[in-house]
Amino acid sequence: MTDKTAQVEENKLIAERKAKLESLRKLGQAYPNDFRRDVMCGELQARYGEKDKQEIIDLGVRVKVAGRIMLNRGAFIVIQDMSGRIQLYVNRKALSAEQLAMVKSWDLGDIVATEGLLHKSNKGDLYVDMESPRLLTKALRPLPDKFKGLADTEAKYRQRYLDLIVNEATKKTFQIRSKLIECMRYYLTKKDFVEAETPMLQVIPGGATARPFATYHNSLDIDMYLRIAPELFLKRLVVGGFEKVFEINRNFRNEGLSTRHNPEFTMIEFYQAFADYNDLMDLTEDMLRWLAQEVLGATIVRNTVRDSNDEVVEEVHYDFGQPFQRMTVLDSILHYNQKLTKTNLDSLEAAQKVAADLGIPLKDSWGLGKVQIEIFEKTVEHRLLQPTFITEYPTEVSPLARRNDENPFVTDRFEFFVGGREIANGFSELNDPEDQADRFRQQVEEKEAGDDEAMFYDEDYIVALEHGMPPTAGEGIGIDRLVMLFSDSPSIRDVILFPHMRPREGSKAAD
Repeated sequence: MTDKTAQVEENKLIAERKAKLESLRKLGQAYPNDFRRDVMCGELQARYGEKDKQEIIDLGVRVKVAGRIMLNRGAFIVIQDMSGRIQLYVNRKALSAEQLAMVKSWDLGDIVATEGLLHKSNKGDLYVDMESPRLLTKALRPLPDKFKGLADTEAKYRQRYLDLIVNEATKKTFQIRSKLIECMRYYLTKKDFVEAETPMLQVIPGGATARPFATYHNSLDIDMYLRIAPELFLKRLVVGGFEKVFEINRNFRNEGLSTRHNPEFTMIEFYQAFADYNDLMDLTEDMLRWLAQEVLGATIVRNTVRDSNDEVVEEVHYDFGQPFQRMTVLDSILHYNQKLTKTNLDSLEAAQKVAADLGIPLKDSWGLGKVQIEIFEKTVEHRLLQPTFITEYPTEVSPLARRNDENPFVTDRFEFFVGGREIANGFSELNDPEDQADRFRQQVEEKEAGDDEAMFYDEDYIVALEHGMPPTAGEGIGIDRLVMLFSDSPSIRDVILFPHMRPREGSKAAD
């Protein structure tokens, strides 16, 4: 069937459904809101699914159920609510001619309800013997083909409501997401962290090196920015005495789209006074191990590797039950590039030569630390499959992290990787206001030199530090990427309910 033929057929079905709706309007029966169910389909399956036919008859369970029609098998109609599915039995001997005519007019996608006794078929399926069928919502558009489902990836993202209706795997992914966020909040609050909310609209975007989205506030007559991170506000709270604080936050970064990047994304950031980055690595390892067990029921996280045709090539296991590996940036480069030695990386000229040999484009303004990180990202990051902490990031690329006491070239910072993806970033915070001011000035110089991602100078934050921030460690975890891992999803768009998409050609948004 061609696209044009399919569209003609769909338009015909829509016209037929609209005619049915018009008849309901004339009878005053369109979109009623007086039915109240008393049980969910999934609850019935869990409570009575294992009981035999006679047991259920003897119990005489009377229920009120409602849901969307997913299948019509003649005598049996399958409905679905958010918890699962159950069958409705069209009892031709018990229903009136008027009720049977109404049921016959139902279409796939309609939302219906009934009261009746619960039974089990000879095949072992639960069903409700309909006594008072009701049509609650007439669906004017048909559902996707019941065999093909919603197979088009772009359609899944643009019409997520259809994806959730017809694809059980999608629903499971977002149930995992919800459970994971719930458990992270529980874990931290049990450890006496206080949840906070910080501004999304900021005069100075700070807390990360990223290009912000700009906007304008009419009443204040000032330029403003959507936040790229809540970090500097959360650390102000540490100054104010909230010694353990966290926020589950939406961030906005004006950057490209990819399987790992969406301009609007979710993170959790948390800060703990009188702690360092080693303490947070320990906390992170314990929390992620507990999350895997709590959310997935196991400390082994299973992911599939697929080819370009979406065929499974192999299954990989990430073991959160074993101690996480820890190595420095420099050691990891040497480990995964065994032809290199420290002398290849201990001077800017030598590191530039290594980068050139690897085909890494460089900027004249970059120092040794930035070049080392470019080599790390090119040759190491994708190889960090099992849970791994990478530590001692160069100061040049860590403008908010505390310098290492023994080696000021690096900071007390880590990033956490699994499956070749960065999941978390944490460090001992810089609480020296003069050092922080110097680093802000360096960032301003880089911005003036053309780096759109360099930070602004935040004078108010410096003033806050001058009031005294205790020794503190902080961390951010990318929730979207963690959900990708836990749900075995290949793209960040699979774990965001409404990912950003380029407008379709011809749409108003594209004009």
